Amino acid sequence: MPPTPQFNWPMLSDRLGAEVYVKHENQTPVGAFKIRGGLVYFSHLAKSDSKPAGVISATRGNHGQSVGYAARLHGIPCTVVVPHGNSAEKNAAMQALGVELIEHGEDFQESLEYARELAGERSLHMVSSFHPLLVAGVATYALELFQAVDGIDTVYVPIGLGSGICGVISARDALGLNTSVVGVVSAHATAYSESFRKGQLVESPVSTILADGMACRTPQADALEIINRSVERIVEVSDTEVAAAMRTMFECTHNTCEGAGAAALAAAKQERSSNTGRRVAIVASGGNVDRDIFARVLES
Repeated sequence: MPPTPQFNWPMLSDRLGAEVYVKHENQTPVGAFKIRGGLVYFSHLAKSDSKPAGVISATRGNHGQSVGYAARLHGIPCTVVVPHGNSAEKNAAMQALGVELIEHGEDFQESLEYARELAGERSLHMVSSFHPLLVAGVATYALELFQAVDGIDTVYVPIGLGSGICGVISARDALGLNTSVVGVVSAHATAYSESFRKGQLVESPVSTILADGMACRTPQADALEIINRSVERIVEVSDTEVAAAMRTMFECTHNTCEGAGAAALAAAKQERSSNTGRRVAIVASGGNVDRDIFARVLES
């Protein structure tokens, strides 16, 4: 896939009082950054001595599209488990890729546990949402960003299970940059921010309605270890702030972002006073929002 753009939008910079660059991961072939991890993971899987007869994963949508896209590319049957009430349009996008879609559980964690059960019962290869190859894949967007824009003071990155922010950290450290990496979580799904503050894994209930891509109840231990030692801070943003950021992104750039995709902008808006005159990057991690939800957000 070609690199995604990182644009400096003058009106957005004016709103935030800083020189702001948006890394447009909402413009990949599946509308989210996750595709990069799937392509790298399945490239290695297909070359291995034990290419699986089928794969399975759990998702709220974007990881599932990545797995489905890459699995189809390599001719591997794919099953994905999603929670009940998942995004209808993300479900449809996965099914269009040939995925067998199973709805199970009330949240991502329950879907994940069921996917692991099915992997054993059906002898399927389990594709987790966090793996070194996935991190290596998604790190390429950060590499593109840092090579295209010099002297970024701060980059805001949404946290789902952690592959995106760990990829940004990996690219920053490999290039020897001083850029501060700031994580962003939903104020209604605070497992990572609470774990970061306490320095240990903490589970937390999820109640976010809008930011399903950050609806994490149980942090990934490997990701948390990297985050704890390498992230400057973690900002919590409410659904109200996320909705406002979705509107701002559309007004200033005419780009569509889902809740998690606009979370980095919401955090940068929250910290506007400390970013005055600085060079800031925000990751628009995905644009896969259901039409009716986006319409309500724009009208509110």
